[in-house]
Amino acid sequence: MTVRAYRHIERRLSRKIRVGSVEVGGDAPISVQTMTNTQTPDIAGTLDQIRRAAEAGVDIVRVSCPDEDSTAALRQIVRESPVPIVADIHFHYRRAIEAAEAGAACLRINPGNIGAASRVREVVKAARDHGCSIRIGVNAGSLERELLERYGEPCPEAMVESALNHIRILEDNDFFETKISVKASDVFLAVAAYQGLAEACDYPLHLGITEAGGLRAGTVKSAVGLGMLLWAGIGDTVRVSLSADPVEEVKVGYDILKSLGLRRRGVTIVSCPSCARQRFQVIDTVTRLEDRLSHITVPISLSVIGCVVNGPGEARETEIGVTGGGGHHLVYINGSPDHKVDDDRLVDHIVELVEARAAAIAAGDTTMTTLKRTVAAGS
Repeated sequence: MTVRAYRHIERRLSRKIRVGSVEVGGDAPISVQTMTNTQTPDIAGTLDQIRRAAEAGVDIVRVSCPDEDSTAALRQIVRESPVPIVADIHFHYRRAIEAAEAGAACLRINPGNIGAASRVREVVKAARDHGCSIRIGVNAGSLERELLERYGEPCPEAMVESALNHIRILEDNDFFETKISVKASDVFLAVAAYQGLAEACDYPLHLGITEAGGLRAGTVKSAVGLGMLLWAGIGDTVRVSLSADPVEEVKVGYDILKSLGLRRRGVTIVSCPSCARQRFQVIDTVTRLEDRLSHITVPISLSVIGCVVNGPGEARETEIGVTGGGGHHLVYINGSPDHKVDDDRLVDHIVELVEARAAAIAAGDTTMTTLKRTVAAGS
């Protein structure tokens, strides 16, 4: 389908760095991150969480390393992880060095909190020697005392100044493999800080609304904040911070990017909220389809509409569509009416079509030929 002009997002041009095998910034796709919430020395539990996040499509996972036991466990975690690992470090410069030596792809630190200039030089040397990038992580809840005294409270200007101060420390040590975040739990504060930082430097930006809340409220808050920034072309990698399973963070991250056309992964379902016009149980059908199609990773669009009012129009915009029709529902292929399916076969039939379409795309066939054959074989 043609991308219409009003759907185009012109991304801010940032420099490109690497987090292990993942490119961040420049023309690289916007990557999706999460963070484990296990005790890092629990290697089996931490790896299980990382693997489940990877199955959901995560690009990068952050692991907290507050003590020596954590950095000791990190070596095996990095070795067995299917995705690059970022080591989350606060204050203890030796933990940063240990994490770099353990194979972390990136160190999340604030250079100003590491201590003396000599300690920062040691951390930078370890990062350079072991091929680590560095993420500067500024948070409204932990701004430097001097900035809080000068500005009176956390504000966008203070957060940007903090980020630039930390950047300068790394640049003074001839280190530029850096990405930056300026997170806040307040949407207005976070958005304004990121906007200011985007104008002040060309480093890639890691987006997040920190401590956003539980699954529902946190999803809404993150979608509002990240959506505003991404729509404006700001952001190179995202993490949705939820008090929930990290896999949910990955799913929400992808849903936000998919809604703006910035990443496509898996099945995008366009469905109606249902009303008295529906000719089948739309909500139950969509719930079952979401569950049964969660294993699909190639991008496919599917519309599920309960009546003929909006169904044909939505089906024209999706690869596969279904419109309710009183026990015999009309199925659309590539926007055109194609055949009917009985109510008791609806979910199974749509799953078969989507899986056939996914297999064809994975094999390099972007035509609808395979899908037509599947329909013919089942008729």
